[in-house]
Amino acid sequence: MADMKFTAFPGLPTCIIGSVQNGDPAKGPSIILAKAAAGCTVPWHWHTPNEHIMMVSGVANLEMKGGQPLALQAGGFAMMSSRHIHQFRCGAGPCVFYLYTDAVFDIHYVDTQEKEITPDLALRTVGETVVKEMNKVP
Repeated sequence: MADMKFTAFPGLPTCIIGSVQNGDPAKGPSIILAKAAAGCTVPWHWHTPNEHIMMVSGVANLEMKGGQPLALQAGGFAMMSSRHIHQFRCGAGPCVFYLYTDAVFDIHYVDTQEKEITPDLALRTVGETVVKEMNKVP
């Protein structure tokens, strides 16, 4: 992992960075190795593609509308169907996980009434800021 080039991805909070392992998230299916800081939160949102999360280390809390909350630990797996509203929060320590999407990656934040809102507004509610453009992280 020390040799990988990590990037901040547009639309996500600044507390998450990733390294594309396969594919191109802007053009189609992809696999990203992601690192999230302790307490990093991605508030209620949905994606057009199906999303698969596979935990490498740390503990993440995942909530899905209409489902039971999950605590994902190393080796844990979760799948969110296309357009299924969910939120993600890294626990007390940092999280490392693989993120696989089966189409172009996008993110649509929603409010408590499930109405779409801007990334800036959504992330402000959890004390985060949104990445505006892709940038390399040393």
